[in-house]
This record gives sequence, C-alpha cells and structure tokens, in this order.
Amino acid sequence: MRHPADDTADRTPGPPPLTYVPLREHPLRRFPQLFLGLALYGLSIAVMVRAGLGVSPWSVLNQGVERHTPLSFGTVSAVVGVLVLLLWIPLRQRPRFGTGANVVVVAYASDLGLWLVPDGLGLAARTGLLVGGILANGLSVAVYVGARFGPGPRDGLMTGLAGVTGRSLRVVRTLIEVTVLAAGWLLGGSVGAGTVLYALAMGPVTQYFLPWCAYAGTPAAVPGRARRARLGSPRRA
Repeated sequence: MRHPADDTADRTPGPPPLTYVPLREHPLRRFPQLFLGLALYGLSIAVMVRAGLGVSPWSVLNQGVERHTPLSFGTVSAVVGVLVLLLWIPLRQRPRFGTGANVVVVAYASDLGLWLVPDGLGLAARTGLLVGGILANGLSVAVYVGARFGPGPRDGLMTGLAGVTGRSLRVVRTLIEVTVLAAGWLLGGSVGAGTVLYALAMGPVTQYFLPWCAYAGTPAAVPGRARRARLGSPRRA
C-alpha cells in the first residue's frame, strides 16, 4: 500500500533545469530575459560599488585593476572576462552565446550604472544601495542564468575546474573567490561588510528566484516526455 507521504514527495518540484538550450528555441521568450538579466546584473554591481561598503570578490578585483590602469570599471570587467575565457581552453569548456553576451552587456551596464548613481552619499543611503544591490544582483543571476544561453566566463571557469579536479562546485567556487578577493584587495579593491553580506546572501537570493525565472524548455526537451509522446497515452478501459 502506498503511503500518503510518498505522494507528497512525488509532488515536490525538483531543481529547475539550467543546461544550455539552442538559440532557435523560443528566442522571443528567452533573448529579452537574457539581456534584461545581464543589464540588471551590471547595474546592480554599479550600485554596490557606489555604496562603498564592500563589493563582491570579482568586483574587488575589477576595482583593484582599475586603480592601476586608465580603464573604466566596466572595461576592466570585460578584459578580465576575456582573460578568464582563455582559461577555458585547457579545461575544454565551450563558450556559448550567453558567454559573450555576459562579457559585453555587463561591462556597458556597469559603466552606465556608475554614471547614473552619484558618489559621496550618506551612510543610510549607501546601506540602502548595498542591500538593494545585493537583492537585485541575486535576482539578475536567476534571470540570465534561467534563460539557459550558456554560462558566463566566471561560471564556466568554476564548472570546468570542478569537472577536471573532481571537487564539488562549492569547494571550487570558494577557492576561486578567495583567490580573486585576495588579489583584488592587494591591488586596492574595496573589501568590507558588504563583501561578507554578499557572500552570505547571494546563494539564497538566487536560489529563491530561480524557479520563477528558469526556462523549462519545450515538452520534447524534457526527459521522458518525448518518449511518452512517441508511445502515446495509455488508453482507458
């Protein structure tokens, strides 16, 4: 006899699919989502930078490099993204459309955000910018990753290293971000309470929004459905 708890477990939704989906599949649904998510990601980074209370590890690195070059924050972000892509070669990672779009759109959106948001605000305003920026950043990751056009340069580096080393994504991501954070701090990037808050909040925020944003794919693309469609539905007596 089947226990009622088993029925409840069967109805529990699994994690949303995030693997790559070809460009031709529902482009009018997915392209706007991709570019909206990437633009929001770049703008949210700029908001956290203007808060001046600490930023994400990769932004710390971008800030540090910016201090030693004539390049803008967004341009540094793009250059770092391209350099990270070069690390994909020995890892045999394959760039997708979303990978290139990530580099370009985030760079322009970051510089636009830094131009729009004024500097030198009071502590209360900066605290609000930090909290709002972190929430928007988590949402933006769910939006552009959920469009399923392929990983960004930094995400691809993480998954590639995890595949080569056999380590978990959590361990690999932690090692990468600690290394990047240390390098950015030594170069003069901004490390503060916001950096810690970002590290603690990003995962839960992104995980909360992902089920709402992830493109589920066509029925034929979902495992099991295509086979059932070919066989046909069972006839009722």
